[in-house]
Amino acid sequence: MHKYMSRIGLLVVIAFTAGCSSLGVEPWERDVLAKEEMQLVTDPVEAGIDDHIYFSKEASSGGRGFGGGGCGCN
Repeated sequence: MHKYMSRIGLLVVIAFTAGCSSLGVEPWERDVLAKEEMQLVTDPVEAGIDDHIYFSKEASSGGRGFGGGGCGCN
């Protein structure tokens, strides 16, 4: 009975870890995510205001889509 339960447990763990193997965006899916309706802020004026507030508080610019910021630390 113990051997049977350990095999079932192993199969459950394998099933759960296999479900995590496809996390992230694949290159062929990026065109869908680049559409205007998929953006967090679609209004350019609002995006500019957000950038200004971020620059004023953080004393840095850029770094919206990539790691790092204006301080030089990555």
